[in-house]
Amino acid sequence: MVESRIKDSRLAPEGRKRVKWAEMHMPVLMRLKNKFIREKPFEDLRVSACLHVTKETGALVRVLKALGAEVFLAASNPLSTQDDVAAFLAEEGIHVVAKRGETSEEYFQAIESVLKANPDLTMDDGGDLTVKATEMGIKAVGGTEETTTGVIRIKALEREGKLLYPIIAVNNAETKWDFDNVHGTGQSALDGVLRATNILIAGKKVVVAGFGHVGRGIAIRTRGLGARVIVTEVDPIKALKAVMEGFDVMKMEEAAKIGDIFITATGNRDVIRGEHFRLMKDGAVLANAGHFNVEISVDDLERIKREKRLIRKNVVEYDLGGKRIYLLAEGRLVNLVAAEGHPSEVMDMSFSDQVLALKYLLDNRGELEARVYELPRDLDCMVAEMKLKSMGIEIDSLTRDQREYLRSWRV
Repeated sequence: MVESRIKDSRLAPEGRKRVKWAEMHMPVLMRLKNKFIREKPFEDLRVSACLHVTKETGALVRVLKALGAEVFLAASNPLSTQDDVAAFLAEEGIHVVAKRGETSEEYFQAIESVLKANPDLTMDDGGDLTVKATEMGIKAVGGTEETTTGVIRIKALEREGKLLYPIIAVNNAETKWDFDNVHGTGQSALDGVLRATNILIAGKKVVVAGFGHVGRGIAIRTRGLGARVIVTEVDPIKALKAVMEGFDVMKMEEAAKIGDIFITATGNRDVIRGEHFRLMKDGAVLANAGHFNVEISVDDLERIKREKRLIRKNVVEYDLGGKRIYLLAEGRLVNLVAAEGHPSEVMDMSFSDQVLALKYLLDNRGELEARVYELPRDLDCMVAEMKLKSMGIEIDSLTRDQREYLRSWRV
């Protein structure tokens, strides 16, 4: 049995309020719970999860428990856990091994401990749990992956023949990718920057590194607040998209000279590094919206600094001699460290995808190879339809003639 290890059980009442607030704004997830509550598809099954322990995750794991699962939850980032939510979930019978401010050793020990439950199903956000499961030789019925970075990692495991069980790349579902990544991160990353700094965005030159779905969302939201947005990219097609959407595009070495705020969203390492820090002007602010704290080279900052000091919560000033650079949230996910993560309304779809993906894995038990799969489109569309319905929106349906026309080569 994995016992819960949390920061303070006395925080549970506040966590309860926050999770209930999230559930009020996650109508699709709640409808799925009601849809499957009699069936209890996860009865007597163990689910081990490595997710950001937020109020939205609280709503998800409570649904899984209501549908019969025994849930074991570790955090997918040492600084993203909301301790009051963790306390409430532990009180609710979820096995939670997570607390904000974990050391690197504690973080990986927590992941290993939830895997020792010998799960039937896994849920991952970033790939750390899946990699550890591979190392431990765990062969679950199946698993899911929530984010772009994690999908990249599990596909690498698949290529090397090391993936031990089928995993659905929930991140690639349209109701996740096109909403969570764009609208969720677009809003929450800026929320993190603003909570940490309280600076004015209007009139600032904001450099967004990467123009995938996450970077695009950040760029759009930042421009909406009046910023002059610059995009840096290594992919010519994404760079061209940014240009066509009206953003300035240039190399980081040029953007570094003029940017006021820098936000990384690439999924790669050392996107902003020593040579760029030296070019930046006094007062430049650095934030990261990628999953791991590798996009901004903190090692380079530490090497070239004269001194550093914490000047606000989640804001460290680096004195480089003649100028100061400000790093937010230790270079970790700014939206989860300095703010609360994505709004509940967008996580409603992402976590509904998770429930349907886990059920699909069970319904197809023994028929799927140890590969990375996409969420079936009919399940993706189900979530979109349920979301529209919850918003009071109806859409047209194809007529019989239209369906036949679309299947034919005749005009």
